[in-house]
Amino acid sequence: MKKKNKIIKTALISVFNKSKIIKFATGLLENKIKIFSTSGTRKKLKKNHIKTHKICEITQYPEIINGQVKTIHPKIFGGILGNKKKYFDIIEKYQMTAIDMIVTNFYSFHDTHENMDIEKTIDIGGPAIVRAAAKNYKNVIVITDILDYEKILNEIYNTQYVSLETRLKLAYKAFHYTMNYDYKIKKYFNKKINDLYNNKINNLFPEKINLQYVKKQDLKYGENPHQKASFYIKKNKKTIPGVISSYKQLNGMLLSYNNISDANIALECVNQFYKPTCVIVKHGSPCGAALSDNIELSYLSAYNSDPISAFGGVISFNCLMDDKIIKTILDKQFVEVIVGPEITESGLKIIKQKKNVKLLICGYHNKKNVTFKELHSVNHGLLIQQNNFINNNQHNWNIVSQKKPNELEKKNAFFLWKIIKFIKSNAIVYGQNFKTISIGSGQTSRIDAVKIANAKYYENNKKLHNNKQPIIMASDAFFPFKDSIDIASLLGVSCIIQPGGSIRDSEVIESADKHNISMIFTGIRNFKH
Repeated sequence: MKKKNKIIKTALISVFNKSKIIKFATGLLENKIKIFSTSGTRKKLKKNHIKTHKICEITQYPEIINGQVKTIHPKIFGGILGNKKKYFDIIEKYQMTAIDMIVTNFYSFHDTHENMDIEKTIDIGGPAIVRAAAKNYKNVIVITDILDYEKILNEIYNTQYVSLETRLKLAYKAFHYTMNYDYKIKKYFNKKINDLYNNKINNLFPEKINLQYVKKQDLKYGENPHQKASFYIKKNKKTIPGVISSYKQLNGMLLSYNNISDANIALECVNQFYKPTCVIVKHGSPCGAALSDNIELSYLSAYNSDPISAFGGVISFNCLMDDKIIKTILDKQFVEVIVGPEITESGLKIIKQKKNVKLLICGYHNKKNVTFKELHSVNHGLLIQQNNFINNNQHNWNIVSQKKPNELEKKNAFFLWKIIKFIKSNAIVYGQNFKTISIGSGQTSRIDAVKIANAKYYENNKKLHNNKQPIIMASDAFFPFKDSIDIASLLGVSCIIQPGGSIRDSEVIESADKHNISMIFTGIRNFKH
């Protein structure tokens, strides 16, 4: 980009966030740049012995409406937009001052604030002069980010100018800054309207959405090595503990698309529980899960649910990971990713001996941080739905069988009901003593899911079976026929939890009664696609 550099003679400074402004303004004066400033900024600069000129010297008009009208004036905008060669005669005719630099940031606008006076903080003049300066970036420098102060000063000290390339980048940032600011105000008014009409559904699913994400990192590859991928997180969000977007990678090679996708599923699943819990995910679906009084037993139980599928999987925990559990995992299996809230120094030391094992630390989960919406992209479109968090309510359960489940069976059924909503449909899970013992998932028919779960049970778990503990069966959707119940009875299942709602529910219940199995209808389907 070639263009004759312009000498910087004037700067207009009007900032709400006054951090770093003293050093920056001092640098401008050292380079013989005349500073104009609004009253609040001028007061700060004057206190630090920095000479500035009042805005009214340009406008010949005082700041009015409690300071809300100060830069909104033809001589200000004329000095910004007219600062180019072909308009110099107009600037001279109307005795305007050409403005070479705009330095500004806006009133802090908190869209979650409940105080109605928040509307008084909406900046009007600031966004207007930023847009004007950014539009005329070839002739006017616009600075909206305090982190750019040092870079701009260095460029002025070294060259006496600011390059056209830098001006263009600053203009881009300026328009991005005003866009974000307007977006926050829009969200505030949207919430206010919905609160006024108590329109919670429209608040959840508005007519238009504006998504703002920033790149956290480029990934090794997408679902397959020939696909490129990157990971983006919500813009302007503080670090939220317990979610995958907040991970810190402490070991291992570059993450892939599948690593993050599986780690997210594993973390969301394990975070439902308070006791030490382990969930192992492979290809987007849990293949083992368990909770107990200690982390090692939870891991071993989850692993033994399906050792073959656990190979190369993602292992997640909801509690502190120590050297003992890390050693147990590394001795037991090949693992792709380990994710959890925290790790001891001794545990980290051990895992660092395995450079290929990726370790993600995300902090401890808080229920307040649960997102209420899920987004899924389709070709040229976006699917948005409520998060599947409403199904954990035992008060809505209906016991439909002659045999009633005991308290232990209910608790185990509740455990499996939390797990199955993360398993690819059609899904069947067998569990015992707060652990999965066999899973059939991702099938196009329910009977196939049952047959796979049975086969895995006989292959992996029969030797581990504890006859003193009841076997619980969970299904993510209703049973269309009684055949699944007949097959499940061969394992000695004592309790089944399912949504209910089939036109053949009576036949299914009859089969459960025939085999002396208690059956719970939740009334909630748990498909996962």
